[in-house]
Amino acid sequence: MARTQGFDRDTVVRAARTLFWRQGYEDASVPDLERATGLSRSSLYNTFGSKRGLFDAAVDSYLEEVVRPRLRPLTREPVAAGAVVDYLAGLRGALERGDTMPAENGCLLVNSAGAPIARDAPVARVIADYRDELHRALSRGISALRPALSPNERDRLGDAVTGLVMAAFTLARIDPAQAAGTLTAALHLIGEPDS
Repeated sequence: MARTQGFDRDTVVRAARTLFWRQGYEDASVPDLERATGLSRSSLYNTFGSKRGLFDAAVDSYLEEVVRPRLRPLTREPVAAGAVVDYLAGLRGALERGDTMPAENGCLLVNSAGAPIARDAPVARVIADYRDELHRALSRGISALRPALSPNERDRLGDAVTGLVMAAFTLARIDPAQAAGTLTAALHLIGEPDS
């Protein structure tokens, strides 16, 4: 008879996600993960197969619970004219507050892109897919805000704004004020100088 799991998997994944987000994959040791999740090494390995399996679950959780809810106004139909402004201003506000996970730790996937784990092809693919998803969402928002733009203009502006968002996430850990300023530049670029 199989043993019943005595813990909530989602809670464990969220705890691991926080640790990976703060410390990165390489610096999050298995003892750290045991402390963060409250599970023994054997329970972690039995459930997730490996530290890497737990990281993959944490990344999936990050995308589903952190990234996509914020992007939803830019991905559903119809996209409101101000959705991209709301996204950029909301992200800037989160960075300015300083007491949020993005302000303290940037973006789990952007951080991972600069770490050795990004040399792993499946992780690199997830990071590239995330960037593409962000670009598509921001481009849709830009189209809704500036419907007169040509597709080429929209894509170029989408590239620039996506790059500024990625830069803001990169800067968040070391200079949250500069990270927020990068998002102000993105707002100006899309034609919202008073935002």
